[in-house]
Amino acid sequence: MPFRRFVETGRIALIADGPQKGKLASIVDIIDQTRVLIDGPGSNVPRQQMRLNQLHLTKFRVKFPYTASTRIVRKAWKDGKINEKWADSMWAKKLEAKEKRAALSDFDRFKLRRARSMRNKIRSHAFFAIRKASSRNGALYGKKKIAKGGDKPKVKKGGKAEKTAAKKK
Repeated sequence: MPFRRFVETGRIALIADGPQKGKLASIVDIIDQTRVLIDGPGSNVPRQQMRLNQLHLTKFRVKFPYTASTRIVRKAWKDGKINEKWADSMWAKKLEAKEKRAALSDFDRFKLRRARSMRNKIRSHAFFAIRKASSRNGALYGKKKIAKGGDKPKVKKGGKAEKTAAKKK
């Protein structure tokens, strides 16, 4: 599978390290193999150089000329609706969920654990009920095979067994 995210002018990157960690910036110029010039007018990142190992390249890209000024980058950022696209991406949603989990208190983690336990009990009860029903009608093991004990009728009170015992007396 070929690469799809290249280090190029206009590529939007997530800053992974440093004081601007977690913010988006656009690559404006490539300085050398390890450094790029970035600018993030939509996320308040000043124009600066940054190492490539401090950036995570995203799938988003905006079109602007080589070494464009901050004003032109800002216009391209707004025209490309980068902030809205980023907010809708799964990557941003996962980062947001990670931050929420990190901010949970001890009691919140306890409530979450209890809620998951209740959910799993309900889910497993429903699964076993469906499995039992499908094994009784032969859907689970094929039409001809019948599960052991799955198809035996249950004796009800006042059923045939009690009637025959009452007749013998």
